[in-house]
Amino acid sequence: MGRLAQIWRYPVKSHGREAIGQAQLNVSECLPGDRVWAIAHEASRADNAAWSPCTGFTRVASSPALAAIQASLADDMETVTLTHPAQEDLTVAPDLAPGLLLDWVRPLTAAGRAMPARVVRVPGRGMTDSDYPSLTIGNLASHRAVEGRLGRTLQVERWRANLWLDDLPPWEEFDWIGKTVRIGTATLKIVERTGRCAAPSANPDTGQRDADLLHFLEEQWNHQDFCVHAEVTGSGSIAIGDTAKVI
Repeated sequence: MGRLAQIWRYPVKSHGREAIGQAQLNVSECLPGDRVWAIAHEASRADNAAWSPCTGFTRVASSPALAAIQASLADDMETVTLTHPAQEDLTVAPDLAPGLLLDWVRPLTAAGRAMPARVVRVPGRGMTDSDYPSLTIGNLASHRAVEGRLGRTLQVERWRANLWLDDLPPWEEFDWIGKTVRIGTATLKIVERTGRCAAPSANPDTGQRDADLLHFLEEQWNHQDFCVHAEVTGSGSIAIGDTAKVI
């Protein structure tokens, strides 16, 4: 039995993170306010009609400076404030002023990469990395296991999980695939392990790559997975401190 220790949402996919204390989860939906918008690059075919894979968007894996963005979503869920060490703060309603958002993120896009071209929003779902509405769940004990073998501390923000559980054995989350977990009054089915890209190698404080975590996972554990994807199967509320257990 574990405990919900942290909740994070990412209003603009790969462009900022926000810690929150509680949330209402609904069946077959993402965490409210998570990946509401995504920024399609100039080589992308992504639009507002349907979900698109992450390769169509400007993201941390290819532009590590984006990792240092922090976000704050307004109560109306339509306006977001973004901050970055190298930029002036921006408060914007992406649906109403997409050009302001694009202009703000262009200097943070790595040289030689396709530039931000348009803001995408698919009604009714967040632009998660999975082709189904999901939440990503991490295990703080697994994170500490990585830190222990690496020999240095790492910010948990690198993994961009939605929910962080504590008081579990390392890697127990991988044994939950296909099982249902109750957190607070909500239930979630654990669907699959989360395959990783280069994004966690970027330091979320500096926006610079400083650890090759993708290859480190492969070298130490013979896989490149960290966290698990889950689907909400029973609506309910979650809050930091809630119990998490397989049912």
